[in-house]
Amino acid sequence: MPLSEQEQRLLDEMERHLLRNDADVVSAPSGARTLSYRNVVYGTILVLVGLGALVVGVSTQLIWVGVIGFVLMLGGVVLAVTPMRGAATKENARPGSTGSPSPSRAGASFMDRMNDRWDRRQGGGDR
Repeated sequence: MPLSEQEQRLLDEMERHLLRNDADVVSAPSGARTLSYRNVVYGTILVLVGLGALVVGVSTQLIWVGVIGFVLMLGGVVLAVTPMRGAATKENARPGSTGSPSPSRAGASFMDRMNDRWDRRQGGGDR
C-alpha cells in the first residue's frame, strides 16, 4: 500500500533529521567491541580440550568427565567472545569527561538517561 503525500513528506523529514542529528549512530562502525586475539586462542584451546573430555566421558561412560568437558567448552566459548578489557574505556573516553555519570543521575532509569542524552543532543541540556 503506497504512502500518502503527507506520510511520504513526514518520512523524508524524519530521515533528514536522523541523518543530520545522529550521523554518529548511522556511521558508527559495526565492530565497536573488539575481541582479544589472546582470548580467542585460549578460548579455542579450552573448547577443544572440553570437547576431548566430553568424548572421553561419553565413550567410557564416566558422566562426571563428560560434564566437566561440557563446562570447559562453555567456559572456552565465553572466554573467546569476551571483549578486551581496555575496549570499553577507550570507547567511552571523551575529552573533558570523567567517564562516570553525574551523581544526581547515577540511579536514574534507563529511559531517563536516554531522554537526558536526547535533550543534550538537541541542545536543551538543562535537565
